Amino acid sequence: MKIKIILTLFAFVYISQIAKSQNVWDLEKCILYALENNLQIKQQELSAKTSEINYTQKRASILPNLNAGANQNFTFGRSVDPFTNEFSSESTQSNNFSISSSVTLFSGLQNVNSIKQSKLNLLAAYENVKKIKNDISLNIASSYLNILFNIELHSIAINQALITNEQLERTKKLVKAGSLPKGNLLDIQAQIASEELQIVNAKNQLDISYLTLKQFLDIDSIEDFQIDIPSNLSIIDSEEDAQTIYNNALNTLPQIKGAEYMLMSYEKGLSIARGMISPRLALSANYGTGYSDARMIPYGDPTISSYISGYTEDLQNVYTYQPTYNYAVKDFSAQVKDNASTSLSFSLSIPLFNGLQTKTSIDNAKINVLNSQYSLQLTKNQLYKDIQQQYLDVKSALKKYNASNKALSASRLSFNYTQKKHDVGLINITDFNLAKNKLIKAESDFLQAKYEYIFKTKILDFYKGVEIKL
Repeated sequence: MKIKIILTLFAFVYISQIAKSQNVWDLEKCILYALENNLQIKQQELSAKTSEINYTQKRASILPNLNAGANQNFTFGRSVDPFTNEFSSESTQSNNFSISSSVTLFSGLQNVNSIKQSKLNLLAAYENVKKIKNDISLNIASSYLNILFNIELHSIAINQALITNEQLERTKKLVKAGSLPKGNLLDIQAQIASEELQIVNAKNQLDISYLTLKQFLDIDSIEDFQIDIPSNLSIIDSEEDAQTIYNNALNTLPQIKGAEYMLMSYEKGLSIARGMISPRLALSANYGTGYSDARMIPYGDPTISSYISGYTEDLQNVYTYQPTYNYAVKDFSAQVKDNASTSLSFSLSIPLFNGLQTKTSIDNAKINVLNSQYSLQLTKNQLYKDIQQQYLDVKSALKKYNASNKALSASRLSFNYTQKKHDVGLINITDFNLAKNKLIKAESDFLQAKYEYIFKTKILDFYKGVEIKL
């Protein structure tokens, strides 16, 4: 039985050492990996990217637009040619080309405020990314510390089994010598079986805590994953009070800054809505030209023909001479040049009544601003409550740690004394197990108090803006 316990301990230490040379992750490495690979963070970053695109588009919206157009027309039957202004009964084809541009000169500063609002939305999106990164980091730190806690619990279970196994060897000798009844031996053997079960249960809890961390990291494919065990976890009392921590957190935590950016965004939204009552002044320019195959020009020398158009008094013929020209379609480039036209226009629009749409927009914008103010204040109030609670939890956890440390020291002294008495046969196995169980509980309580204090301290450090690390 003793050999079995020793081999169990050896195997655990050996596997840990092998893993330490291959896939050992400290807390900083776990957090960094999650920040680079976590899918929730990636989704939030995509949302921020969308806000970047919207901001770029809003900035470009104040620039003049520029559009070009062209069309090909075929006309059959009698129609008026747009470039000759003459009726034609033949089939014709024509082209139109145009370039136009327009820009809003004034619209109640709506474009300017829209750009500012988009930038504030972008800043709020950046803060949302920071917030989810903080949440993931805290979850990983909690899982990491839970592994350390279960590692120590597993070690305690093994050590206690080793102590019981030593008592088994002594009891065998005493029973064989006739100093103790055989029932004591049976009781210790039953105790060893129970403690072996505790070792299995502790190992299961350790495996589950490892699984939880790996699921946070999404690294199921990595084999022999182990965490680094810090050589020393310091216990330091916080010197800052809750109010000081809260005042600093207001300037650093992303949930506060994000809520502030959203409030400013809704305020710009109100300015945009109010801009709807302002007159709008716009400038537009247009250049157009075209071509038609019905536009003819004469070429070459005309052919002169004559006909009798009357008579003189002495009955002499009067001839009229009429030239006949040859025509060809006017050249494309020449028509484009001749048909060019340019226009420049200003337009002024004054909103007088639009079915209360402007008033409704302004009223809704005011409600959004007020609601955002409430949201910001609620966020601040919740932060203050969380910091107050965390501050009190840290103080309580420190008291619990100190008390459990004293209790553990007393339990160890008591158990050592009881163990010596048991070794010489002054007490029975029941009293020995009772003292041992008290020691196990004291060790467990101490570990819980230790890691509870460390984790709560890390959360309080997080509110202070301190990087999470061991």
